[in-house]
Amino acid sequence: MTRRVDAKRLIVAGGLVLALAGCATHGTPGAGADAGTEPQTVDATHGTGDGAHTGAMGAGRNSAGIRAPGATMFPALPSPQDFKEAGGLRDVHFEFDRATVRAEDLRILDANARWLAEHPGVLVLIEGHADERGTCEYNLALGENRARMTRERLVSQGVAAARITLVSYGEEQPSCRQSSEMCWAKNRRAHFLVKTPVAVSALHQ
Repeated sequence: MTRRVDAKRLIVAGGLVLALAGCATHGTPGAGADAGTEPQTVDATHGTGDGAHTGAMGAGRNSAGIRAPGATMFPALPSPQDFKEAGGLRDVHFEFDRATVRAEDLRILDANARWLAEHPGVLVLIEGHADERGTCEYNLALGENRARMTRERLVSQGVAAARITLVSYGEEQPSCRQSSEMCWAKNRRAHFLVKTPVAVSALHQ
């Protein structure tokens, strides 16, 4: 009897292979003393560092998996390359080694949710980022958790989850390249891009 191969499992397995391959060739300049330790699963509300591992965390509902740089978490949704900058959406930033949204950033996310409500035809990409300290694998997982927590807030404010695509770049796409706390704080962020779907009727014009 021929066994049916689950396509979703193949996608996840492929993403893991790409993530490990990418991390194996990437250095982490300015990494902390424990940057060479094995990556651990990150809890969305109690992470253990932009790469700093202080103990094993549970793989709960908000736990992050490893993603290849640029790999979307929902392959059926648009690719990150399809999205562009939007002036109406602001980034939110995170404390070192945390994925919890800060109180001051909740107000930013609520404003972003209102903007999306005013533009119902727009899809949104949330990019999760980390600073350079720690392993590539760990920071990919941390970036994913930050994107997830950001999405949860938008959904709680009425934005349909189907409009949202998530991606983690970990430390791969810093907005600031200096090795300083001020710069690292800028890199620990969730960034927003948008896409306006092409209407089916427009394809026939």
